[in-house]
Amino acid sequence: MSAAAKVYLLAYNGFLVLGWTFVLYRGLLHYASSPSLKEFYNDLYSAVEQPLKVSQTLAVLEILHAMLGLVRSGVMLTFFQVFSRETLLWFVASAGGPKIQSHYGFAMMVLAWTISEIIRYSFYFFNIIHRTPYILTWCRYTFFIVLYPTGVAGELLLIGNMMPIAQETGIFSYRLPNKWNISFDFFTFLCVAVLLYVPVFPQLYGHMLKQRRKIIGGGGNVDKKD
Repeated sequence: MSAAAKVYLLAYNGFLVLGWTFVLYRGLLHYASSPSLKEFYNDLYSAVEQPLKVSQTLAVLEILHAMLGLVRSGVMLTFFQVFSRETLLWFVASAGGPKIQSHYGFAMMVLAWTISEIIRYSFYFFNIIHRTPYILTWCRYTFFIVLYPTGVAGELLLIGNMMPIAQETGIFSYRLPNKWNISFDFFTFLCVAVLLYVPVFPQLYGHMLKQRRKIIGGGGNVDKKD
């Protein structure tokens, strides 16, 4: 890795550690000031919206990083991981309105995303300079055991609640006839997305479990693409 690439990646990962930490701070501050869980759920989206959108949207650059060979991640896997999150943020949570934003599934999703991303970007930051504390490696390959299922459950709850909205309003759908002679149905897209969780989640979760056995168990060096 060139010196310029190293400095850029340090800045990128460091900024996103701060970004996601700010999301966590805003969420905790809102929780502390909420008189009830209902109030917490109702206003959580507005409390974390701006730092959440900035931090998550910047993840699009990770596709470019993979394409340019700055990191060892596969381009297609990175694309689908980033695309799924951007869809959930912008086309489900943001576009779904109060029904989606006040659902407890949103809190589950944001909590899982926030903690996992703080750990992940911190891990990448220290890994670049070859100074990764063991506790950070342990967190990286342990917290996912709870955070992955929590995040996925929250995501599926939001998609499930977005489906009737998409079906009733036709939001983001493009109907025939039109000059392009193509159509897109957002409701169908959401249905396919849910079905994709069935084969994809177990595969990714199983891969992380294998990595945990390998790394926490002393089976080798950290695979930098994870």
